[in-house]
Amino acid sequence: MREVKIHRLQESDAESLFHFEVANRIYFNKMVPDRGEDYYKFETFNDKLVQLVTEQSLGLSTFYLIKDENGTILGRINLVDSNPSNNSVELGYRIGEDNTGNGIATKALKILLEKTTNLEVIQCIIARTTQDNVASQKVLAKNGFIYAYTDQDEVLLNGKFVSLLHYIWKREAR
Repeated sequence: MREVKIHRLQESDAESLFHFEVANRIYFNKMVPDRGEDYYKFETFNDKLVQLVTEQSLGLSTFYLIKDENGTILGRINLVDSNPSNNSVELGYRIGEDNTGNGIATKALKILLEKTTNLEVIQCIIARTTQDNVASQKVLAKNGFIYAYTDQDEVLLNGKFVSLLHYIWKREAR
């Protein structure tokens, strides 16, 4: 069983993360909208990464790389769109194609939740997944996320209409 760690995104991650994204582009595009050709040019990618690191330094979002014991990137996991009015953030994650089905997302999310228990300001985490992404639904459920609702309107994702399911995780009262 692989060791799983999460590390905050840094500018020094640019090259290895770029290769990870390029290698998994076709796979990721099956689940999320394509990021466009420019994203897969290193200069553009690096500019976007610098913007993310800046956003992170301002406390607006937190971006992590999921790595194994050798430092190989297995995926990404993020807390974004911080909402100070209700102390919530949105969760996003993606695991590289070669590493799906191995419990990596479940482990990484567990680690992330352990880290957030130290961040008193985060009271709830919101997550969305498509109705047909059963694996993601299981990852959320195993980590204490509760199904909240399904959007009434479907969204067009890669030429196919899909329903989005919303999940929520709330900090336990102490």
